[in-house]
Amino acid sequence: MRDLAGAIATSWTIDPWLLAGLTLTWLIYLRGWSALRRSMPERYGLGRLAALTGGLATVWVALASPLDPLGGLLLQAHMVQHLLLMMVAPPLLLIAWPGPPLLRGLPWRMRSAWAGPLIASPTLKRVVDRLVHPVTAWVLFVVVTWAWHAPVLYEAAVLNPTWHKVEHASFLFVSVLFWWPVLHPWPTTRRWPRFMLVVYLLAADLQNTIFAAAFTFWTTPIYSLYAAGPRIGNISAIDDQSTAGAIMWVAGSAAFLLPVGWLLMRQLQPRLVLPARPAQQVDIPLKVIGAGASTPLRRHQRPGDWFRTPVVGRMLRSNTTRRTLQWLLLLLAAAVVIDGLWGPRHSAMNLAGVAPWTHWRGFVVLGLLLAGNLFCFACPFMLPRELGKRLGLDRLYWPRVLRNKWLAVCLLAAFLWSYEALALWDSPWLTAWIIVGYFLSAFVIDTLFTGASFCKWVCPIGQFHFVSAMCSPRSVQVRDEDVCRSCTTHDCINGGPAGRGCGTGLYLPAKRGGMDCTWCMDCVRACPHDNIGLLPRSLGADLMHAGWRGGVGRLLDRPDMIALVALLLAGAFVNAAGMTGPALALQDHLTASWNQPHTLLAATAVVLVGMVIVPALLLPLLGWAGSRAGGRHGALATVRSATGRLTMALFPLGFAMWVVHMLFHLFTSFATAGPVTHRALRDVGLATGTPDWLMGCCLAVPDWVVPVEMLILDAGLIVSVLLILRCARHVAHPGHAVAVAAIWLPLALSLFAAGLWIIFQPMEMRGTLLP
Repeated sequence: MRDLAGAIATSWTIDPWLLAGLTLTWLIYLRGWSALRRSMPERYGLGRLAALTGGLATVWVALASPLDPLGGLLLQAHMVQHLLLMMVAPPLLLIAWPGPPLLRGLPWRMRSAWAGPLIASPTLKRVVDRLVHPVTAWVLFVVVTWAWHAPVLYEAAVLNPTWHKVEHASFLFVSVLFWWPVLHPWPTTRRWPRFMLVVYLLAADLQNTIFAAAFTFWTTPIYSLYAAGPRIGNISAIDDQSTAGAIMWVAGSAAFLLPVGWLLMRQLQPRLVLPARPAQQVDIPLKVIGAGASTPLRRHQRPGDWFRTPVVGRMLRSNTTRRTLQWLLLLLAAAVVIDGLWGPRHSAMNLAGVAPWTHWRGFVVLGLLLAGNLFCFACPFMLPRELGKRLGLDRLYWPRVLRNKWLAVCLLAAFLWSYEALALWDSPWLTAWIIVGYFLSAFVIDTLFTGASFCKWVCPIGQFHFVSAMCSPRSVQVRDEDVCRSCTTHDCINGGPAGRGCGTGLYLPAKRGGMDCTWCMDCVRACPHDNIGLLPRSLGADLMHAGWRGGVGRLLDRPDMIALVALLLAGAFVNAAGMTGPALALQDHLTASWNQPHTLLAATAVVLVGMVIVPALLLPLLGWAGSRAGGRHGALATVRSATGRLTMALFPLGFAMWVVHMLFHLFTSFATAGPVTHRALRDVGLATGTPDWLMGCCLAVPDWVVPVEMLILDAGLIVSVLLILRCARHVAHPGHAVAVAAIWLPLALSLFAAGLWIIFQPMEMRGTLLP
């Protein structure tokens, strides 16, 4: 150990060119800083000099310290070196505002002869402006980082001193470009608003997470030189690689997220409102006027309408397409019911144990994530509803006392409880009867009651799709609101010659989001003006809409709607945690402590506490605290409104957890459909041979699953943080938004941490032949 410590202590490199360059830079800056400090002390205080000194010292430590020779033996040492060059030194150098002092510190003849004219050159200004543009800087930063860590270039840099210097120079250069838009050193101006820089940094953190996760979880050495070279101590190449990934993960995320916190604080600070100029002097660009709330853009001019695409649009609008998909899913549901009632009792060998809980749920969230409410579009439960309507008995109106989501909330809670407590995923028989009950309920309710009463007020699975669709990238919307204002028939809701109107009572011009929208396309076919499209929308805008929504009302004034979103938010984490080893061990411990013969009571207690009691107490408490923190003269928002905003803002993170959970089953157990289908077809004489049951068990989790899960969770956190920031400004008086955000953000970070914890726990491989 002493020999190792001595070797490290004597490994400092005295590169005269490096030392001379850093020292000369510091002296030139000191000379210019001294002159500028006399003329503008408010700009160039001691902090600027300290920042430059720290930045240059960091460069020297990264390149001259034992980290440099150790980088050839330990990947983690090389990663620390890269962190210093990319995350520490560039921000310190830019905080020093180095441009004016370095120019002022040069001799007068050099400034006047070439340095000054060069800096004033329009060509150079254009080049620099393009390089420090946030998009260019971000792309260069990411491309250079990933390229130099490719095995070929990385090993060439380690083995060749010249390439090593080129690598470090390129890291420092692109990192200065990357941090430039964030710190915008004087006298440059800010190119992007602060909230866009938050997205800029969080996007960089996303790629850093993927980058670090690849090193952390890769099961073989990425670089052959570390696998074949000498090792220090007992550190294996895999352990060294995992440690390097963890360093990049933790330290890199901190380097990106700390400025995010600073920007959010600055964003939430009260701003000085300057008196407006006289009306005749105000010059507002046309695009700003078009983006205002009072004069919305004409939606028929917006690109991306899927109904306008030649093939996809015709298929989505066609009732034949929808009916075909519904009949196909109906046949599949019938096969699942038959196999569930009379097939094998082992869930991994039964269609009812595999298709609903592994494949159907995964494809549902995949559709919601990529497009929208595709399942309701092809829902087979619509067919008995149509049969009931044809009987002509639907003359009753849904009871007024039940025209809310409380019944659906209770049914959804019962469904989530039964999944864990009754182990629905392990009971093909119960799964089959639930499907049968769904068909019967849809038939009876929609036979007797007008409209789509089952979908709007009862269906618990539909409520999951409705709420999650508010996080989807597309929704059914009108193209041009002016056309709707001049319309006198309103066939989209009342029905007309071309077809019936919306069964859930959504008035399209006032519709926001996907709540209660089943994608039935009845309104599309009924509209006589062809004014309805399947349009993209801004992420999170529908969740934060506090105004009136046609057919839904104001969500923030509806406790039933807030309870529905809160249940799905909490259920995402409780349902995912229920399959982890620690959660199963807790249930076993409670079962043994309570002397119970099975885990029913323990699972019920866990679900009740996690999905009902904790959110019912915590969310209103935070809503109350947020409303009180909004200002000493009274809050701008009521407790109900603040609680609703908080819950809506957190739901993207909950939806991300649902996506992570369900896609985990789909990605890891997709092949289980093969042997189960083979077995079912063989039982009815449509196939021969023996099913390959190895496809239904013993499948290793792909290496890319965990990084993808983390990427999805990171994206959910980003959206939730941005929505919390927006909420804080809505519910707080000027100067109090920081306090409101400080109450809400810890919950988002805690849920994010819980999601990461769930990802890294040993999982029960449900739906497979594994225990």
